[in-house]
Amino acid sequence: METSEKPLYSDAREASHIYFLPNLMTAGNLFCGFVAVIRCIQAKFTATADEAAVALDTIARTPQEYYEQAVWFILAAVIFDILDGRMARLTRKESLFGKEFDSIADIVSFGMAPALLVFFLLLSPTAEFPLVRTLGGLVGFFYLLCAAVRLARYNVLTSPLLKPAAGIPKYDFMGLPVPAAAGMISSLVMIINRTESQVFALFLPVILILIAVLMVSPVRYPSLKTIGFRTRMGFRSFIVIAVVFVFVFMFHYWAIATVFAAYVLYGIAFHFFPGRLPDVFVQPRESFPQEPANGAPESGEQDVDK
Repeated sequence: METSEKPLYSDAREASHIYFLPNLMTAGNLFCGFVAVIRCIQAKFTATADEAAVALDTIARTPQEYYEQAVWFILAAVIFDILDGRMARLTRKESLFGKEFDSIADIVSFGMAPALLVFFLLLSPTAEFPLVRTLGGLVGFFYLLCAAVRLARYNVLTSPLLKPAAGIPKYDFMGLPVPAAAGMISSLVMIINRTESQVFALFLPVILILIAVLMVSPVRYPSLKTIGFRTRMGFRSFIVIAVVFVFVFMFHYWAIATVFAAYVLYGIAFHFFPGRLPDVFVQPRESFPQEPANGAPESGEQDVDK
């Protein structure tokens, strides 16, 4: 039977449009991920270099400072990742190019950078245990692999050229989003860095494996992409969010890790106890994402992965 549905894109040229503001935010995401990787390498070099070599660099003097800078750049990449989608929806300028560009930036900022961060951080306390160090490298690759698989699955399941699959959530993520996974790992590294707890660093591989499994799992996580000026929430949810902002302001890095951990645990609890946890945000039907003017679907229409 013939179909009369209009193609979302007239040709490859239309699908590859490069819109300035959304892709500028994606470029910022990629830049932060690149600098985070550089900081991880500098931290390892500084830990083994002599004092004369270290004195040549005035940006940071200790491995801990480099690691913390890497963490902040990863968290900055999370902000840029939020902004690029927001810019695309506000300007209604989305394209397949932007989607692919965003995934490539994500694999650097939220895949490679956190994996290197954990791997290099484990080299010092496991220097006398080569087997543990090798396992640490394998765990880092496993995390990177899961992040890449998740992003590739996202591009397939949300392709505007394919019919949406039945049972795929439209307004939730399927699996832990890669920015949240990177934020969880990097915030834990910041706590280890500030407290100088090398023993706690030995538990990072286990946490990294759990986070990696959650990324490719069917556990649903609430999406924040559709939140706008018309989004409604309950009074208790509003109080909780206000308390979170105060908590972050007062306790800084502990609060950041707590916020990411709460998001991770919320999805797990909602998966095993469906219907018992209230949705934080409630949106009127008319505030749901609509089809943009250029024919590309809103990324919020089928937030299965990211």
